[in-house]
Amino acid sequence: MVATAATSSFFPVTSSPDSSDSKNKKLGSGSTNLGGIKSKPSASSGSLQVKANAQTSPKINGTTVVTSPVEGFKNEDGAGSPHPRTFINQLPDWSMLLAAITTIFLAAEKQWMMLDWKPRRPDMLIDPFGIGRIVQDGLVFRQNFSIRSYEIGADRTASIETLMNHLQETAINHCKSAGLLGEGFGATPEMCKKNLIWVVTRMQVVFDRYPTWGDVVQVDTCVSASGKNGMRRDWLVSDSKTGEVLTRASSVWVMMNKLTRRLSKIPEEVRGEIEPYFMNSDPVVAEDSRKLVKLDKSMAEHVRKGLTPRWSDLDVNQHVNNVKYIGWILESAPLPVLETHELSSMTLEYRRECGRESILQSLTTVSDSSVGDLVNVGEIECQHLLQLEEGSEIVRGRTQWRPKYAKSFGNVGQIPAESA
Repeated sequence: MVATAATSSFFPVTSSPDSSDSKNKKLGSGSTNLGGIKSKPSASSGSLQVKANAQTSPKINGTTVVTSPVEGFKNEDGAGSPHPRTFINQLPDWSMLLAAITTIFLAAEKQWMMLDWKPRRPDMLIDPFGIGRIVQDGLVFRQNFSIRSYEIGADRTASIETLMNHLQETAINHCKSAGLLGEGFGATPEMCKKNLIWVVTRMQVVFDRYPTWGDVVQVDTCVSASGKNGMRRDWLVSDSKTGEVLTRASSVWVMMNKLTRRLSKIPEEVRGEIEPYFMNSDPVVAEDSRKLVKLDKSMAEHVRKGLTPRWSDLDVNQHVNNVKYIGWILESAPLPVLETHELSSMTLEYRRECGRESILQSLTTVSDSSVGDLVNVGEIECQHLLQLEEGSEIVRGRTQWRPKYAKSFGNVGQIPAESA
């Protein structure tokens, strides 16, 4: 019936006795004949005659197979009306296929950009993992650092603590890369067996220029012998892009027993571990042989009291990190000096360590008496002392300061407009 209605909508037909009799037949029987439906006669001799024959359902292995009524429609030539399904007409819509391919490629490109495997410009090349590498016949360790936004100060340059932390980090990584890092922090395996650790006794640093946010600095470090029971470590910090020297530092280290907290000689077993890495070279900073003055409260012009270590100031050896001492020393520097000058060099002597419960004082005196008129003052030298409240010395120091912007503007008193 559905086939008949569909055909009639396109081709008008007339009823015949055969068709009316066929209505009395039961649908689905094998003798049902729908062949009586014919198209209405037309004046044209080429009129189209359509027949709808219901074929007897074929049987396969005795089972009747029901076929769709549409399959029974044939034209006068006996050909089936629906075209056979081929490979071509079974393909998907090409526009949809193209859209799917485009989506896949865009997603792959996005993932590639996120991985950031693109080649970098020479000025962007830094150590991706921050580990560094050994160069110059295995005697020099080199590591790059990028100056972060949170590592710069009010002058828009890297802070003193940031630069000193770079030095300390390369020293530890040097030991690690050389295979000399035992269970302790910077201690060799033989040092760990004997409960020995390294402590710094003297340090000299010269700041030629301060890096700023986004700069990549290259830090080279090496070690040499210093007397019979000491080791000297030097650092050379430069701009990784231009090679300009930014900072030079030299330090002397000795061994201390971490249980008794007393200094110790270098055992032969330890000497055998470290001597192959000693470099026969002169210090990168000429030694300042001038004696550091001991200050007392009567001599000090500026005193900062009540300084106490925090838990975060301690290292794994349970003593205050030596970088923290530098921050405490500068706590008592007069504010006019900090505002108009920048630190150009410092010499420090570490006398003893302090613990968690220590309360310290920072004392500073300015060598130049004309501090009140800093616009007309060139280089300034300060003497420093960090001590416990009861008087025991922790660190003696001497710092030198140069006028800010002196290199860029010639006139000491001239300050850039954006910084004024």
